[in-house]
Amino acid sequence: MSTTTAAGTAESGGSRTTGSPWRNWAGNVTSRPVREVSPASAEELAEEVRRAAADGLRVKTVGTGHSFTSIAATDGVLIRPGLLTGIRRIDREAMTVTVESGTPLKRLNVALAREGLSLTNMGDIMEQTVAGATSTGTHGTGRDSASIAAQIRELELVTAAGELLTCSEKENPEVFAAARIGLGALGVVTAITFAIEPVFLLTAREEPMTFDRVTSEFDALHAENEHFEFYWFPHTDNCNTKRNNRSAGPAAPPGRVSGWVEDELLSNGLFQVACSLGRAVPPVIPSIAKLSSRALSARTYTDIPYKVFTSPRRVRFLEMEYALPREAAVGALRELKAMVERSPLKVSFPVEVRTAPADDIALSTASGRETAYIAVHLYKGTPHRGYFTAVERIMTAHGGRPHWGKVHTRDAAYLARAYPRFAEFTALRDRLDPDRLFANDYLRRVLGD
Repeated sequence: MSTTTAAGTAESGGSRTTGSPWRNWAGNVTSRPVREVSPASAEELAEEVRRAAADGLRVKTVGTGHSFTSIAATDGVLIRPGLLTGIRRIDREAMTVTVESGTPLKRLNVALAREGLSLTNMGDIMEQTVAGATSTGTHGTGRDSASIAAQIRELELVTAAGELLTCSEKENPEVFAAARIGLGALGVVTAITFAIEPVFLLTAREEPMTFDRVTSEFDALHAENEHFEFYWFPHTDNCNTKRNNRSAGPAAPPGRVSGWVEDELLSNGLFQVACSLGRAVPPVIPSIAKLSSRALSARTYTDIPYKVFTSPRRVRFLEMEYALPREAAVGALRELKAMVERSPLKVSFPVEVRTAPADDIALSTASGRETAYIAVHLYKGTPHRGYFTAVERIMTAHGGRPHWGKVHTRDAAYLARAYPRFAEFTALRDRLDPDRLFANDYLRRVLGD
């Protein structure tokens, strides 16, 4: 039995027919689904997939919309996993946690910490759902520990046939090899089992460094630290470095006032003002960059992992990120710096550099090779095409692989050359979704049709 609300929205079970558009976090992607559904169980989700197929509608799932690409956009059925949240079970013998796919990383991290447990590594944003983060290859930085998807031990997903499929290294291993970073092309993820470990302490050491020093010492800084990353401020020779290493303690978190000054006032509040001013008056950006790059001072603190790895990101932006062979990163970054210096571009956001070890996931940006990531950003609403096009030209010349959830223009022909196991993934897609129930324009571009 369906009902109609005062606003004229038809509802049936967990579905609602909608005429309103969906927008991603950055506001650069909009789509208008025929209907949205919010299933409360894997079984309900499977029924919605079967219903969509019967109605001749495509299906996509969206978490918090943190991807900058149209990977989740659809004109068919939009699945919102907001009711698929929470921890199903913690196995302390196997040291795993099984979590519903719509669970935000923040809630998972807090819940694990309460149990004296933690993921090994993570990105710096906690707002994403676990399925959204893993499906697009979200990563942090690490010498030995890889992306969030590389910590997956088992996946449960609904296939295009509306069937629930479990995969792991032992069960459906060919699906497991690909679906950990599945781009939403192989099915709808309903639950993920991650490897976990007893909670530990990390000591973070943040320190300003010159561009020449950090690039000349990049290999040593990577080798000497479990987690190393740095930010270069365009129009300056200044960088801010961060080294995270395990610590015996004791915990020494940032002071309440000093932490607020660094993470909220400088990194969000004043940075928002600076970006708004720079967008309105681009010629002032180099001067602002020089001030911004000097505002962050050296500091050291020790805390549990998610409080060190992650930080609030309240200033909205667009982002492009490329994964390069690690040995190519310094050369590419120097080319990027030279390009900015000789161009009329005015870039208000710092450039971020991180690393990852090689992994064995078919479409992981670190698949089969030691990797460095170079990410460029621009404040929301700033014209980005000229900067991103120039950056992409440099990155592709070094064999770069674009982050699946960030702005890029690569297509299936390029990506088939960039990924040795690309054909393995597309063959599996042909088997699991021959009628392209989970397709959209983005997947047609990056995977072919």
